[in-house]
Amino acid sequence: MESPTLANWVGDVESFSSHQWQHKPAVFTPETLASPFDLDELDVAFDSGLLRTPYLEMVRSNKVTVPTDAYTTSRVVNGTTHHGFADRAKVVGLMRAGATLLLRHVDQWHRPTADLVARLSGELDRRVEAFFFVTPADGQGLATHRDDADVFALQVAGRKNWYVHSAPKTADWPLGELPDDEDSPQLLRGVLEPGNVLYIPRGFAHRAVGEAGLSAHLSLTIRDISLPDLAAALQQCLTENLDIPARPLGEAAIKDACATLLGHARAQLATITPDDLRLAARAAQTRQPGGEPTRLEKFTATAEDWDSDTPGTKRPGLASVARTWHRLRDAARGTP
Repeated sequence: MESPTLANWVGDVESFSSHQWQHKPAVFTPETLASPFDLDELDVAFDSGLLRTPYLEMVRSNKVTVPTDAYTTSRVVNGTTHHGFADRAKVVGLMRAGATLLLRHVDQWHRPTADLVARLSGELDRRVEAFFFVTPADGQGLATHRDDADVFALQVAGRKNWYVHSAPKTADWPLGELPDDEDSPQLLRGVLEPGNVLYIPRGFAHRAVGEAGLSAHLSLTIRDISLPDLAAALQQCLTENLDIPARPLGEAAIKDACATLLGHARAQLATITPDDLRLAARAAQTRQPGGEPTRLEKFTATAEDWDSDTPGTKRPGLASVARTWHRLRDAARGTP
């Protein structure tokens, strides 16, 4: 495993790969590591007025669902009422009552976080997502649960007490909250200070409780291949270069399509190796939403290089026109 980005979080990546990765939890103390998203950026997100569900959620560990309207407000835009916009006063009130603020997929709407996720995803060849949690002292957002991902939690503000339990005992392990009757030995208990990083391997049960102050942490989830991913990749491999009409008409045509499909699949299956299937599943996974953000032309650049209505010709953009006007004005005034 080679990843300069991950090295900023865990130090020696080779040692991490050999001793912790997908084997056991660990806490790291990087010398200099700043979160791209923090409480200041959280204020900016609220101030923008555009933060809304489903990116925003309030959660409790006691299985009591916090209704959406308890932390959001409605707005009228062009005569139509739209719901789900973040209401800071309501959010703060719920946090004072013990609820946790959860921001989902921060990488989809916060550019610096998206850049971090894109770098890490490219280096690890895995899908990476970012989540941000804000928890009051003694608050617990989620009950002890298992994630279908390796998790890196960077403490951003306050202090948080983490409890990490053992790996699943069977390969067919369930996601989400740990059943009450499951005995999962505790492997790690520790308080994270700002700047600390906690690594939790995929499937290891865990929970976090606010220790002091308003505790905030950024979680990066590293997704790995599951059976549905392999099944989808196998279907893609088996139907690659398949030339069959999408909607065969009549029983005879349908039978011919079945025979062609089976013959093609058998021929493809004879050539597919386990590595082919694994790599196809990995490639499909990293292409999913949440991967590297598309770099699009900025509007300022578009304005400067706007195509005219006539193909093959261009007209000066607004910015170029403005610069020309200023030069002419300054020349008339005798300004150098």
